[in-house]
Amino acid sequence: MSANTPRSRKAKGREFQKEIRKKLLELYPQLEEDDIKCALMSESGEDIKLSPAARKLIPYSIEAKRQEKLNIWEAIKQAESNAKDDITPVVIFRRNHSDSYAVIPAEHFFQLVNKKTVE
Repeated sequence: MSANTPRSRKAKGREFQKEIRKKLLELYPQLEEDDIKCALMSESGEDIKLSPAARKLIPYSIEAKRQEKLNIWEAIKQAESNAKDDITPVVIFRRNHSDSYAVIPAEHFFQLVNKKTVE
């Protein structure tokens, strides 16, 4: 299979969602396996589905992007449209041979930094 077919791109996207899910479950061992689920590739909405228990611990609406060329503004727009109520949108993205990065609203970043300073 060629490395750039729609099928291989979807497979990479699925694997990236699974990586994110695995990391979140490692960070929150009190959660059950089914508290965090990956969306199906054809499913609309958030890429990482959180149960109410998980949502209390992880107040983010996660959009996962595993792409070589990412339109960050479109990804942010998608994350924002999926975020409900007081949930913070986040885009977690990566390309081949690269670390993963997360984009969050700047004001939220400043709140996180301030929280660490206060602690």
